Amino acid sequence: MSKRSDMTETKNWSGQTLVTADHMLFEAPRTKHFMTGSEVLKEAVKRCTVDASVSYPITPQSEAAHLIGELWAEGYVGVYFRGENEFGVMSEVAGCAMAGARTITTTSGPGTLRAMENFAQWSGTRIPCQLILMARGINSPLTIQPDNLEVSYMLETGCQIWYAENVQELFDMSIAAFVVAEKPDVHVPIITVVDGFFVSHTRESVMLPEDDIALFPYDPYKAPLPPIDSETPPGRFLRDPFVMKSNYISYAAHASWQWEIRSAVERSVPYAKHYLKGLVHVTGDADAEIAFIACGTASYQAKEANRELSKLGIKSKVIKLRTIRPFPEAELLEALKGVKTAFVPEFNVVGWLEKDVKRALYGKCDTEIVGGPRVAGGMSMPAEAILREVMEKLNSGKGA
Repeated sequence: MSKRSDMTETKNWSGQTLVTADHMLFEAPRTKHFMTGSEVLKEAVKRCTVDASVSYPITPQSEAAHLIGELWAEGYVGVYFRGENEFGVMSEVAGCAMAGARTITTTSGPGTLRAMENFAQWSGTRIPCQLILMARGINSPLTIQPDNLEVSYMLETGCQIWYAENVQELFDMSIAAFVVAEKPDVHVPIITVVDGFFVSHTRESVMLPEDDIALFPYDPYKAPLPPIDSETPPGRFLRDPFVMKSNYISYAAHASWQWEIRSAVERSVPYAKHYLKGLVHVTGDADAEIAFIACGTASYQAKEANRELSKLGIKSKVIKLRTIRPFPEAELLEALKGVKTAFVPEFNVVGWLEKDVKRALYGKCDTEIVGGPRVAGGMSMPAEAILREVMEKLNSGKGA
């Protein structure tokens, strides 16, 4: 008997009461726990009525994959198995999702790059699977330390990309991500990113609802493309092999489909705003002329710098981006009103977020965007490093 057939209208196969995402995230009572990011991800998946998960070990997400496997052994996940390598995992995820399964997997660093071809294929076939990306270094010399350079490779795959700062956000985002990705007018994969080790292995307080509730199951028959099952012939959207009939038709089909994928990501905006309570979160002084634009752990460090600047009588604020794709251009522009200088601290060497910010704001904003500080290779970013960047800029302005 399949897991799906072992459900009633009110309970899933593990006996959890089915509830809406709004109830899970905003209404259900919560209690405080003390957990690592990997343990929190297990708790999120436990409450998501997940049909399938495929895993492959690579630090620092190995523990998270292992804990999802424990959920399968405990009866909370329908199907769980280990792939033969990272490329195989992402291909198998695609197969599970195309068949109509709510599917999740995890990866890190070099595993992301080895599997890269699959991510554009995921979005192209409009599967609403979720990837938890626990970012780590990818370049030589070998490192397993946190470095989010790999995110830059994911930016144009057609997937949604959300970025969690801490374990609480990882829990809430992982649940909301399934719901948003599965909306019929969205229905593209979603990547939920955290900085490896800084979040995956850090133990923090987290507020969790009871584990006797879970999300309603995914309904693949509401998808814009039908699932592959015994009633539906294989091929998903390539039933008529237009690629072999006409170059012109092929070009037109591919071009229009790529625009449609990106439009689908943009259609996620109202849903993401609802479940994340905004695409950007702003803390600090509302009338500040100095701002920090950041995501993930860098936003936490920027908040530390904000507190130190306050002690010096210097007003500043932190603009934390919750989503990278869709990029929150309108919300960022609003948050930058009155800001003369904005710094973009990042945990990577190339400054991919700075590039995204400058591209989005070009010709629309008078704020000067300063890239940095940047740390790479897994180094920490003490608040002093951010303060030094700010003070050098302020002092150079006085000298002029």
